[in-house]
Amino acid sequence: MLADVSLDLPVRPVLPTLVAALRWRGTGVLVAPPGTGKTTTAPLAVADAVAGRVVIAQPRRVAARAAAHRMAALLGERVGERIGYAVRGERRAGSRTRVEVVTTGLLVRRLHHDPELPGVAAVLLDECHERQLDADLALAFGVEARATLRPDLWLLAMSATPQADRFAALLGGDDPAPVVRAEAARHPVERVWAPPPRRFAPPGPGRVDPALLDHVAATVRRALCERDGDVLVFLPGAGEIAAVAGRLADLRDTVAVLPLHGRLSAAAQDAALAPPPAHAHAAPGGAAPDGTQTGDARIGGPGVDRRVVLATAVAESSLTVPGVRVVVDAGLSRVPRTDLARGLGALVTVPVSRAAATQRAGRAGREAPGAVYRCWSEATHARLAPQPEPEIATADLTGFALELAAWGAPDGAGLALPDPPPPAALTVARETLATLGAVDADGRITARGRAIAAVGAHPRLARALLDGAPRVGADRAAEVVAMLAEETLGGAGDDLPARWRRLRAGAEPAATARWRSEVRRLRAALPADDRQRTAASTGNRPDGTTGGRRGQRVAEDGGHPERLPDDLAAGLLAGLAYPERLARVRRAGGSAYLMAGGTEAELAAGSGLAGSTWLAVAVADRSPGAPAARVRLAAPVDEATAREAGAALLRAGREVAWSGGDVVAREVVRLGAVALLDRPLAAPDPELVAAAVLHGLRQEGPGLLRWTPEATALRRRLAFCRQALGDDWPDVSDAALLDAAPTWLGPELARARRRADLARLDVGPALRRLLNWRQAARLDELAPERLAVPSGSRVRVDYTDPAAPVLAVKLQETFGWRDVPRIADGRVPVLLHLLSPAGRPVAVTADLASFWRGGYPQVRAELRGRYPRHPWPEDPTTAEPTRRASPRRR
Repeated sequence: MLADVSLDLPVRPVLPTLVAALRWRGTGVLVAPPGTGKTTTAPLAVADAVAGRVVIAQPRRVAARAAAHRMAALLGERVGERIGYAVRGERRAGSRTRVEVVTTGLLVRRLHHDPELPGVAAVLLDECHERQLDADLALAFGVEARATLRPDLWLLAMSATPQADRFAALLGGDDPAPVVRAEAARHPVERVWAPPPRRFAPPGPGRVDPALLDHVAATVRRALCERDGDVLVFLPGAGEIAAVAGRLADLRDTVAVLPLHGRLSAAAQDAALAPPPAHAHAAPGGAAPDGTQTGDARIGGPGVDRRVVLATAVAESSLTVPGVRVVVDAGLSRVPRTDLARGLGALVTVPVSRAAATQRAGRAGREAPGAVYRCWSEATHARLAPQPEPEIATADLTGFALELAAWGAPDGAGLALPDPPPPAALTVARETLATLGAVDADGRITARGRAIAAVGAHPRLARALLDGAPRVGADRAAEVVAMLAEETLGGAGDDLPARWRRLRAGAEPAATARWRSEVRRLRAALPADDRQRTAASTGNRPDGTTGGRRGQRVAEDGGHPERLPDDLAAGLLAGLAYPERLARVRRAGGSAYLMAGGTEAELAAGSGLAGSTWLAVAVADRSPGAPAARVRLAAPVDEATAREAGAALLRAGREVAWSGGDVVAREVVRLGAVALLDRPLAAPDPELVAAAVLHGLRQEGPGLLRWTPEATALRRRLAFCRQALGDDWPDVSDAALLDAAPTWLGPELARARRRADLARLDVGPALRRLLNWRQAARLDELAPERLAVPSGSRVRVDYTDPAAPVLAVKLQETFGWRDVPRIADGRVPVLLHLLSPAGRPVAVTADLASFWRGGYPQVRAELRGRYPRHPWPEDPTTAEPTRRASPRRR
């Protein structure tokens, strides 16, 4: 086949080496930069060397179609003859087809259906460096299928980046697969740094700042003035493409502005990939694609001589856009992110990586010298991530986990995955699959799981299709699920039923055509008996119309449920897919909602859904640090529909708990976190009340209890005993008291019914329950509440500091003491706070003998004149102690 191609592309000289390596080892890695022709010529070379069919897998549908058209054009044929393709919902291949281009997702499906791939002689995995989930799975499953079932199968990984060692090791095991490299004969590309006037923060899940899009459009105009040739502009998504196209609308008389992204119709994609007009600049030999475009989708008049192609990342590597001499790069990329804690996923806009920026720039030098205008500074470029994150590190892994379970490797162990799945994300994914009934407790796929996997959609959406079709009919179930699978179908706005109506009306013909194709595929994926049963039970007629009365849930004769209105049908299906996102309004007429999963959600200002009591939220995202998620797509439902969709989350029962600072006893019915019924419980179970009181005490601390001065003093004495005598004595710290509360406070807790009861408890007697009988008998001896002093007074000991109990006593009352008293079996001296006759501290000592010798003479000299009626003997150790002053002389 390659002999039929006269085009000399940079990869062609290494193709004999590549084929020889595959004959020798059966596996290999081809490293060839974009524009070298690896996608279109390597499959032809391999097909010449094998007898069976060659399957080449592309990560995107638009790339698969374009590659097939390009190869067919090189052979002078129509697609469907020796060159074919198959993408979701469309296949053009026949018995003569030798090379078939498929998406990686479709290849994974085929491997599941029959891992031997009968009739296939070679599998080529293109753009494997992009590290999409399906590409990782196709590589891992292909390696295992070859090792166990098809040792004769050739397996080739093709990459546009030089980091090939990982893929070589995965393909070859202990002996890495051979790596063949092709050097690009690319033309030089001049870099032009074109940062905006001010910095823009990456928008995350929100929209791109319109001012940045203004700057991108201005940079396109600048490039058109300064350079020749067509301009390829990289933008993160279809919305930004439409916005920039609108900003360039005034150029339509001289410039054709063309979008290029995966959501376009085949005709619109062909228009962007078609060669430029002949009267413009001629492309070098062989640069034209297949010549099979189905229409001209250019925005511009008959006099246009240049094109501006506004593209997403689909144009980074797999596709060739002929005629391009200039690239304008907005510097943004859209990647999936998942909030594991809240179950929310979103496409997040992030700065492009340096590797991706290099690939984008290379598009300008495929056919001639070119230039790239980067809408950021050179300093910013140096701070960019070197490589994009692999999808496995950031995406929702529910579908990925189902694929692993279907393959028989629930945790991916032993598979040739480039990176293992993150444990937390995989755990969440397996929990989701378990709730769907798709896997068992060991993670093995169930019969229901196989039915879900056979739908070929996200497991949540497959569940909605399978469980919703018997309720709303196969047609309507397929229509809504097709919308949920591609969130932008039906235009902007957050109203799911409104989008459904627009698609049915054909307001956007290309979107409607794409939607109807997916609807047909999904309906065909339903089991035949389900299709027949749903038609009968819902009154669907062959023409798609429906009999029966609208809005009724159950037929009067108690038979099959009658047809739900479309709005409720859309909500039911969204709720079946995402039951944890069923949401009830916080306040009547408001825009704040609580979702069944416990996450707050807000409608955008001006939303037509505002005022709905219930919503089935299909799409929501939450910016880091935001107090609530933002609803992006939802359908209004009633409570009955919410209960039906979220039946697995319904819980009814009696709740006795500590809430809001007191015991609350109520009868509740909950849909997840949303309380449907909440009324007081007259006679709650005493054991549950006691448990709630204990929980409240542990949550709020011992301060809930009534601590009299006597109880506080007892607690301090016990703390001193533990400090002085060891751990045999009870621990009375807050944590220990709370932990042991059932032991020492059990009878009081059993009688308590509310917070106020705790405040009335006398804690002192309860604390003594912590002591054994020996400790109780000796407590007053070891840690006396009061100590007798020489004057005869009994002075209270302060145990606030368990390491140093304090005895505060007037100095004259200690005359006769030669040393401080000791407690705790003589182990601990008390700390004397000696007071003046007025009760003010004059000395602090634990060594009374030393104080009498050194400190007392100074105190005596200072105070005898101030307190003449009080004795100040020269030798206090022999003086008579007193607590009274001498009488006044008359």
